[in-house]
Amino acid sequence: MNIKKVNEFFAVTEQLNVGDVADLAAQGVKSLICNRPDGEVPGQPTYAEIAAAAQQHGLSIRHIPVVSGQVGQADVLAFGAALAELPSPLVAYCRSGTRSINLWALAQGNNGVSGAEILSAGTATGYDLSECVRGIESGAAAAVATKTAATAARHFSVVIIGAGAGGISTASSLLKRKPDLQIAIIDKAQKHYYQPGWTMVGAGVFQNTDTERDMAPLIPRGVTWIQAAAQEFAPDQNRVTLDDGGSVSYDRLVVACGLKLNWAGVEGLTEALGRNGVTSNYRYDLAPYTWRLVKGLKSGRAVFTQPPMPIKCAGAPQKALYLSSDHWLRQGLLNNIDVQFYNAGAVLFGVKDYVPALMKYIERYNAKLNFNHRLIKVDADAKTAWFERTDADGQKNVVDTHFDMIHVCPPQQAPDVIRSSALVDAAGWVDVDQETLRHKKFSNIWSLGDVMNAPNAKTMAAARKQAPVVAHNLLADMGVTQSTARYDGYGSCPLTVENGKIVLAEFGYGGKLLPSFPQWLIKGTEPTRLAWILKKDMLPPIYWHGMLKGHEWLVAPKLDDNN
Repeated sequence: MNIKKVNEFFAVTEQLNVGDVADLAAQGVKSLICNRPDGEVPGQPTYAEIAAAAQQHGLSIRHIPVVSGQVGQADVLAFGAALAELPSPLVAYCRSGTRSINLWALAQGNNGVSGAEILSAGTATGYDLSECVRGIESGAAAAVATKTAATAARHFSVVIIGAGAGGISTASSLLKRKPDLQIAIIDKAQKHYYQPGWTMVGAGVFQNTDTERDMAPLIPRGVTWIQAAAQEFAPDQNRVTLDDGGSVSYDRLVVACGLKLNWAGVEGLTEALGRNGVTSNYRYDLAPYTWRLVKGLKSGRAVFTQPPMPIKCAGAPQKALYLSSDHWLRQGLLNNIDVQFYNAGAVLFGVKDYVPALMKYIERYNAKLNFNHRLIKVDADAKTAWFERTDADGQKNVVDTHFDMIHVCPPQQAPDVIRSSALVDAAGWVDVDQETLRHKKFSNIWSLGDVMNAPNAKTMAAARKQAPVVAHNLLADMGVTQSTARYDGYGSCPLTVENGKIVLAEFGYGGKLLPSFPQWLIKGTEPTRLAWILKKDMLPPIYWHGMLKGHEWLVAPKLDDNN
């Protein structure tokens, strides 16, 4: 239960459970308003169940159900009346609190409260009420209700959640096959990042600004860019609710919103990042700090960590180790530096064919491997990290180590809006068929990239291979294309083992090697200079000018004609 207090009389929160009512009563809450219709998702507590608990604990309660994105003036008036009539303190709730805070804002506008005051209250509670305020200031709450209804009426043949590598590439691949398709991409980010480049930033090869572009020019021509975030999925109704209070409906949906870096999953890490030697190439603003630390370290202990799988680019934690160690070796400093790799897993790399080449570099850099060690706490001031170690018998204990610098790869999971939706498997990832990338339950939904649960490596190269598969299969469902495209699990992890050489790991489901180039040109199981040139000089322009534009070089989908 995440209570967001607007003032001393009123607060909003997410969907309540029956047990929450007793806790609220104990906190002094006197009344509840439910703004959620019954039956939006399976297992949702009904209004009657919450009302019975409220009566039991002496709370007043009122039901003002509102469909996401369809707030009407009658709803606003009813909410305002409830605020005036029910005893306070009062808590209103819906799925996430968004509908409740919007109703409050519109009711305040009806009562003459200034837009500045409403905006300030929204900001303090983590909600953007600017659309409400614009509507209020241009003609009272009715204007907002009209605007919101218009937003709700927006309908597209295809809605894509996420304007990252997977989302934009899929849109471009769809338009390549059907140029008149009505597509919307939902993403509020104003910047787009070439994240594979951040490892190179952490090694002083790239500048972080080399990896950044404005989002607007990258959205394919003809695609509607909705600058909002998905707030709630209603797959049974083919609708997505947005965090601006509106909603969008679709014929087909593509979910490509990436994953969440769970910095808070390690105690003390959020506060420690960027100071006293704590860094991570998994953040745009911290990759340059990694290079500063590497250049500045002359002696001491350098710690590199890897969390439990799955993670974005499984090789990235050890890439930081290799490139840092290579610098210290070239500077004649490596004998003075204790390099430690703490891996929550049990092996150096998941595809055994590449391990021999990697082990040669582990030995060259005299790095110590600590398997089955999961980072659980960081104290930047004490320069100490704690790990949960699991022994061969499955017994766990906590060990700690001092560091002079530590490169952290955070634990990772699907975004919260995905984890709380009906789209996911038991582990919280979008549940798709691993070959067709079509949702197992909702036949008009596809997913690709880091957010879905196919057992492939979560890399940009994987998304590049997946986008044409999703585009083809979605259009086949529309009758535009024929047969079924199948994804073979392809992923690529260019393991930068030294400045100037890379082990180009390319593999698919089950660890099957899937090289893109002849072995006489690039032998993927050995470090090569040519793979370095590919990574450094060729892949960035291929990304910006090829993949995002719908050019499917070397990734044309494999079609199954026997359907």
